[in-house]
Amino acid sequence: MLELKNVSFSVDIDGTEKEIIKGISLSIPDNKLVAVTGPNGGGKSSLAKLIAGIYIPTAGKIIYNGVDITDLGITERAKLGIGFAFQQPVKFKGLTVFDLLKIAAGKRISVKDACEYLSSVGLCARDYIDREVNSSLSGGELKRIEIATVIARATSLSLFDEPEAGIDLWSFGNLIEVFRRMRKQIKDSSVIIISHQERILDIADEIIVLKDGKLDRQGSRDEILPGLIGTSSAISDCKMGAMKGGAAE
Repeated sequence: MLELKNVSFSVDIDGTEKEIIKGISLSIPDNKLVAVTGPNGGGKSSLAKLIAGIYIPTAGKIIYNGVDITDLGITERAKLGIGFAFQQPVKFKGLTVFDLLKIAAGKRISVKDACEYLSSVGLCARDYIDREVNSSLSGGELKRIEIATVIARATSLSLFDEPEAGIDLWSFGNLIEVFRRMRKQIKDSSVIIISHQERILDIADEIIVLKDGKLDRQGSRDEILPGLIGTSSAISDCKMGAMKGGAAE
């Protein structure tokens, strides 16, 4: 279980301290797919980076499976089983997809293993296993390959920051199916997805809404989602393209 206890995060902007996350306390249970949503600028991506260890809280504590990880960086948290997929996947010239999966797994893997990881995200392995991770891959392909690396790492907590960003409608449909499969296969692990997308929120077990850096509400999909659709709260000020399945900002 992941617990945030009165967590705050501030940054210095031209000598003025700006509070991005404001005293958030919440729990994310095991074996759940949790979506985090809310208005642009509400602190969603900052929260994900605090959980991953990219940012360190300026106040409060983060507890993971009973261990205080507040001051640990991304590498130390990765060793504890926390994986993070960036909004814009990194491209590596000269590195093949197979190489990337081996690095992600942190151990020797076979071509068969790599093919299983790629198949799990809907990619035909023979078309990708030897390709370089570079600009020749589309945004949707890169996103799915990055998800495959998270699966290869066998993380117990996987974080995805707006995975729909920069991909087309067809790729987004495939991405939804990947997350549906992940949801069905969750066992002794949790998935957190930062997203505006109604279709992603609709497959979540729980939804967390952030607004102005604060926890606005948290509950089951059935409790939270109806209040977000077609209202003036939470996600309604996101662009319509993001709500209907187009690429997000």
